Formats: sequence, structure tokens, C-alpha cells
Amino acid sequence: MADAKTIRASVAMLQVLESWGVDHVYGYPGGSFNSTMSAFDDEKDRIKYIQIRHEQVGAFAAAADAKLTGKIGVAFGSAGPGATNLLTGLYDAREDHAPVLALVGQVPHTNMNYNYFQEFDEDPMFQDVSVYDRTVMTPESLPYVVDKAIREAYKHSGVAVVIIPNDFGMAEIPDVPYGSAKAELGDKPAPLPQPTVEEIDETLRMIKAAKRPVINVGQGIKGGGERLVELSRKLQIPLVTSSLATGEVDPHYEANLGALGRLGSKAANEIFGSADLAISIGADFPFARVVFEARPFKFIQVDIDRSKFGRRHHADLAVWSDATAFVDKLLERSEPAAPSAFFEAAIADSKEWEDYLQKRADRDTDPLEAEPLYKAINAAADDNAAFAVDVGDNSINAIRYLHLTPKNKWTISALFASMGTALPGAIAAQLDFPDRQVFSISGDGAFSMVMQDLITEKKYNLPIINVVTSNKVLGFIKGEQDDVDMTEYSGIDLADQDFAKIAEAMGIEGVTVRKTSDLKPAFDRAVAASKAGKPFLIDAKITDNRTFATESLYVNVHDGQVDEFFNPAFNSKHDAKKLKTLEDFFAYFGAQELHPLAYFFKDAGVEL
Repeated sequence: MADAKTIRASVAMLQVLESWGVDHVYGYPGGSFNSTMSAFDDEKDRIKYIQIRHEQVGAFAAAADAKLTGKIGVAFGSAGPGATNLLTGLYDAREDHAPVLALVGQVPHTNMNYNYFQEFDEDPMFQDVSVYDRTVMTPESLPYVVDKAIREAYKHSGVAVVIIPNDFGMAEIPDVPYGSAKAELGDKPAPLPQPTVEEIDETLRMIKAAKRPVINVGQGIKGGGERLVELSRKLQIPLVTSSLATGEVDPHYEANLGALGRLGSKAANEIFGSADLAISIGADFPFARVVFEARPFKFIQVDIDRSKFGRRHHADLAVWSDATAFVDKLLERSEPAAPSAFFEAAIADSKEWEDYLQKRADRDTDPLEAEPLYKAINAAADDNAAFAVDVGDNSINAIRYLHLTPKNKWTISALFASMGTALPGAIAAQLDFPDRQVFSISGDGAFSMVMQDLITEKKYNLPIINVVTSNKVLGFIKGEQDDVDMTEYSGIDLADQDFAKIAEAMGIEGVTVRKTSDLKPAFDRAVAASKAGKPFLIDAKITDNRTFATESLYVNVHDGQVDEFFNPAFNSKHDAKKLKTLEDFFAYFGAQELHPLAYFFKDAGVEL
């Protein structure tokens, strides 16, 4: 056995990652991670180390890898501050159910528990964020623990953390197979629950009994968008989507009313607000407590995760099933419904809203407004472009204005809603899809948190088109403070910056735009730079005008009539303009042409 072949434990660990198809890892070196850094040099032809400039960016990028591809993303941090810096990105992965592996440095095991430099007990810190959290106890177990961690991350669609005493990585261990991925013959999908005939027939019975059924579809429909459209037409049921399902269903389908909630459309909120039956298919709406709670509708919930039943609304019928399988079975067992006045009213309401959005986007404004900017992004974008969108007002405008279809890839920090995820998400998208055009879209507040990693785009020749919507204010929070009884805005003003010059100082070409006529030449330059393999930045100086506040609209159906009103807290700040009527509310957003829901019901002959 004296001449038995050995391998360094850190190299064996990286080979385990490679066996799972991992081809890049994000991180920033520290002394407690040097054994793994040495292994990256040995394995550089098989796995790429991506040097980011902040561990949070690495964790965000790893989460975006998982969201965009379904495959595990990997990031690392060294002991102490490198480890703590990972947490925000890991929580983003946890909340959006993204499989991510975090490799965390630790001081050599001989120095543990001696209050050594940067040494602390890291396990407890990661217990809440992770589905698997282990400190490696021997060099021989390092590749085994990492292999197991990956399986746990996939199994639970969450974060796995492996803490590695630095000296273990340098130790020689037997050179034997450690990874389990190659033991599987092929990549087969996990079996998914299927609906029963009884569940489908009960669903159809409840649909038949309803006057105003609506389908609320979420990410679970992936791949089944066309079948859902077929079902919607057949049963005459309009669709509203979750924000994350945007692009999963043909946006040109006339009865796709768009997203629900603050990010969504007037028509989606009105029609859903009037529903007497809501069919939730693969959706998990985080604002259900304020949007669903007061609704008297019957509720059918379809999900592959039984633990979610009833957590958003009492379920009158809970169906443990894959979303698309449920849709397919409904199509198979249903008969075409008679033409529905409610269905036609929903389409008319949605058409009027879409016309309003188009009018906003078509404006030629000086100073620049957000809507023409998004029109310019759409004009510059390829059909299969990938988008990384930051939170804040850009999340609203992206859901309403970006032309997202099943051809596109896009990512956002959804449930955790962490600022600063667009730039890391774009880095991930460009690495995952090198042949696609990639956009990063973020506000000045969010971009400022991570803009140091523009240099990462430069270093790795990532031809990302960065769009910064700069208006010197936290716009999304400004909208919330508008509706709070407070004398002045508090803490939301931002110092202006010249982001184009900042980019240029990093060796990245940039341009500032201030009016609509600046947009086309700016995006022509951006596209040309991207095609030449170079990143580009557009600093778009937009106004801080508030976008249409769909979340402030309320609909009640009672006693054979529909009442619609806006939240009395709207514009309750002391110096804000006070509105009295629904017409005032529409006019406040330049939407005088919009009609209340009752107009569409009357025009279509909806009987309540």
C-alpha cells in the first residue's frame, strides 16, 4: 500500500463538483481558503474560478445560476468576514428555492477553538439559511461531504453549506472515486405527482358552478404555457400570472391579463378582485395576505408541494399535482364552455390597459421617463435575450414593459427582494449562456451596492449591456412613503453619480442619456460593443414619477353590483395632492382614458 496513488483532498473535492457538471465557481480568496485556491490552479482546464470583488456578489451570482439553469450554483467565502458576506446572497437562494452550494473557509483544525485570527464557530450562522450545514472533520471526508451536500441542495431546492478547515484541503488522501453523480445512468426527471380523475372532475364541477372563475398561474407551469392557453380558451377562463411566471405564458394571448399585485396590471387586479373562484396552479403568491384574504372566492390550489396547501388562502380543493399534468388532464376531461361575458370583459379590460402602457412607452420626453427607456431596451434586445432585473421600480417596469416570452431567460430576487442582484445575475447569465445577449437592469440605489463588480465583467470579457435607471431616489420606497401619514420623505434621497464615468474608469465604455431622443444612439453603441465582446453601460437619468399604483385599487362585488375604489391611504403624505374620485386616481397617472371594471362588465353583459 506504500505506493498507493493519492490526491490532495481539495483537488478531489473540485473533481466532485466537475462530476456534477459545475464548470465555474464564484469567490474571493482569503488565507483560510488557500488549499482550495491551489486546487483551482490544478483543475483550471476543467473548472473556472470567477473572481468577484465581494462575496455577496458571488452568492447572488450562484443563486442566479441555479434560477436560470436549474443546476447547482457554487460560491465560496473565506473564514470570518468572507463567510458573513455570503449570507444575503444565500438567503436570496433559500427564499427562491434555488440549489446553491456554499464552500466556507475555516482556520486549520489545529487552531480551531483557540480564538485564532478570523476563527469563529460558523455552523450556527448558516443553520437557518441552509438545508445542509456541516463542518468537515477529516481530509478523507471532504469530497464525500461536498458530494452529499450537492444531493441535499438538489433534494430540497435550497442552500447547502460545507465548512472546510484550511489544512484539510492540502492533505493527501486515497485517489479513489468520491463523486456519486456519475453512478447515475442519465439525467432523468424526478417523478411528479399526478391528479386523480376525482380531483379533475371536482375541479370541473366547481368551475361550472362559478360565475367568474380566474386562473392564477405561477412558475410551476414551466413548459406548459401553450397547453394552459388552450385550456383558458376552451373553458373561457381568464389568466393572471405571478410575477415570476411572466414570460411562461404567451404575452400576446388576449386573455393573459398579466401579473397580479403591485408589479402587475390593472386588469389582472380588477378581474381577480371580482372572482368567485380562484384556481391557483403552481403559484405561491407572497402578498396573498393582503390580496387574497378579504376575497370571498372559492379556492382551488394545485401544487407539487403539499406543505403549501392552505398557507395563502383556505383551500376548498387541494390537488397534489404537477401543474402541467393538471392542465393536461383538465383538457382531456372537459367540454368546451359556452362563450362567457366575463371572459370577454376581462379581455376588453386588458386590451385597454395594454393600450395605456403602449401610450406611455411611445412618449417622446425630456427629461427621460422609464417607459420609453424600456421600449428602447425591447427594440435593442434579441428575441432570446437574457435579463437580470433588480428590485425596486425596475421590477414593476420590467414586468409591465419588457417583452418576455418563453424564449427569454430572466432572473430577479423575488421573495427576499434583495437590492443589488441584477449585476451578479447578468454575470451568471452571460457565463451560463455565452451566445445570448444579456442585459443588467438596476436602479441607482441597487447598482451602487455592487458596482465594483463591473470590473468582473471587464476582467472576463463578459459583453453585458448594463442599464442604470438613475433618478436620485429610492423610487419604490418613495411610493410606499407616499401612502404613509408622514410629513416629509425620510432617508430615500440619493446623491447623484456619473455612472458612465465610473464605468469608463474601469475600462468599460459608457454613455449618459437624459431624453428620449438619446436612447437609440446609446443602444446602438451598446449593441455594437456587446457584439464586439465588450460590456457597456447606459446611465439613464430618468424622472422619479410614480408608476400606476395597481396595488391601491380595490374591487368588491356584492348585491348584484361591482364597486371599485382606491385605497384611502393613497397619497396620504401631508403635502401630497388629495384625490377624491376614481377618475381623479386614473388622471393622476395620466390614464384618463381608463375605465373602471363596472364599465367592462356592463358593456359585455356580465350578470352578477
